[in-house]
Amino acid sequence: MIKANKYRTVSCGELREENIGQQVRVAGWVENIRDHGGVMFLDIRDEYGVLQVVVHDDALLKNINKECTVTLSGEVVKRDEDTINKKIATGYVEVHTEDIIVLGRCKNVLPFEVVTSTNTSEDVRLKYRFLDLRNPKVHNNILLRSKIISFLRSEMNELGFTEINTPILSTSSPEGARDYLIPSRKHKGRFYALPQAPQIFKQLLMVSGFDKYFQIAPCFRDEDARADRSPGEFYQLDFEMAFATQEDVFEVAEKVLYDTFVKFTDKQVSKPPFVRIPFAEAMVKYGTDKPDLRNPLVIVEISDMFEETDFAPFRKKTVRSINVPGAASQSKKWFKRMEEFALSIGMKGLGYVKVNDDLTFDGPIDKFLKPGDREELIERNGSKAGDVIYFIADTAIEAPKLAGQIRTEVASRLDLIDKSRVEMCFIVDFPMYERDDDGKIIFTHNPFSMPQGGLDALLNQDPETILAYQYDIVCNGVELSSGAVRNHDVEIMKKAFELAGYTEDDLKAKFSALYNAFQYGAPPHAGMAPGVDRMIMLIAEEENIREVIAFPMNSNAQDVLLGSPGEVTEQQLREVHIKLR
Repeated sequence: MIKANKYRTVSCGELREENIGQQVRVAGWVENIRDHGGVMFLDIRDEYGVLQVVVHDDALLKNINKECTVTLSGEVVKRDEDTINKKIATGYVEVHTEDIIVLGRCKNVLPFEVVTSTNTSEDVRLKYRFLDLRNPKVHNNILLRSKIISFLRSEMNELGFTEINTPILSTSSPEGARDYLIPSRKHKGRFYALPQAPQIFKQLLMVSGFDKYFQIAPCFRDEDARADRSPGEFYQLDFEMAFATQEDVFEVAEKVLYDTFVKFTDKQVSKPPFVRIPFAEAMVKYGTDKPDLRNPLVIVEISDMFEETDFAPFRKKTVRSINVPGAASQSKKWFKRMEEFALSIGMKGLGYVKVNDDLTFDGPIDKFLKPGDREELIERNGSKAGDVIYFIADTAIEAPKLAGQIRTEVASRLDLIDKSRVEMCFIVDFPMYERDDDGKIIFTHNPFSMPQGGLDALLNQDPETILAYQYDIVCNGVELSSGAVRNHDVEIMKKAFELAGYTEDDLKAKFSALYNAFQYGAPPHAGMAPGVDRMIMLIAEEENIREVIAFPMNSNAQDVLLGSPGEVTEQQLREVHIKLR
């Protein structure tokens, strides 16, 4: 397992009963010290496991305390039957030593106990991350990360992709998030930017004649943190293919993601081909473009049933329903808490009906239903006796989002989500454009995407009806990746950007490299970039993405270990032509 040297001949995790009687030397961290009436027991830990060491002379333990590093030699002895520890691999043996050397001293007072570090506040953990990473659970997440990244590389190599590194120092481009800017020393008043993604570079590689590119790409975005997003820096399995269609990209993603999840989890993984769900359908059925398909609840569009209603909350609104099987037996307190949740997300209330054995209704909405409505609701929702039908009504923009949150909350409270499964799907047919708060047409997603229908669609369709060859891959309600068939035609690009308010001069200024390159024989190309950190987070079953990153920033985008962002000297500022007010 390890190469023998003066510090150790074996690791702490490899000794077994067949090693009894051998003389060995081990090295590691002192995890625990126990005094059993003159006989001292040490638990020594390294990356490979934990080993019990027996010390008969307590003088050997002078200046030894928890978390110091030691090397020791001794004989491998079988443990007494009543002291065997079946919870660890080395639990049948121990090492008896009369030789302990301290290699690295440790303070007597630790900021937290290593074995329970995950119970400590995040900022304290990150300040002493080197201690936190000794916790086997945290440590193993990073080892798992290494194995997954290695596996991803091998998969892409087997599929014939070429790994190419793209620049870190780049230029600012409008890609949807704030850039991290770096002032130039040699060029006064000018700035580099850290790339939000290798988007432009990978398209240029396609124009350069490379057929299939990939890299484990670092991406930098000045965004606020959340559970599935680390501020500052994250990594993607970035890949692009020349002369490729959307289905070609899906085939690669399906193989790589399926193989990865099957190898590193024991869950039931959805098999290729993954379900394709149009964006518009996802927003109706699930209330989100990131649906968790482990959740069996489905949202139903019922606005047409209430166009002439006397019930003011439903009048001239988008109305959705959710059938919840068997929920009629829930307590009044349960329904009250669901209503409180609805109020907390901005709803004015949460109407519902219970379906009786004779298929009549009970509940606050029942009295507002017209003759025939009950039968129609049962048919549309597939309702049965004992079910509950929830109603969500709001604007066309807000109703889908609110219904999606209710769907998720109900499933969570009733434990309906099957956590033994990994369910993946592609969300396809995203709108090319949308309107901002000022009514201006803007790109919905990636501005470099090919519109469905090409130039003809841009010239003759209402921009809000144009769909793009854009797609996301979603796993258990988490967006793993975005991608697109790229717009490689200059004339289509000019018109697409014109509709979003960009002139040809803007294109030349902001995207000069692509604008120029596409005039020299650009191939059709497509790709995507599954998020490596999110993938590992799902496989490790962690709720927070920072648990699978070795040295993450905290939720406030600070590196509390190294003190970043930090101050710099006046001389450094002068060198890059910056003056602080």
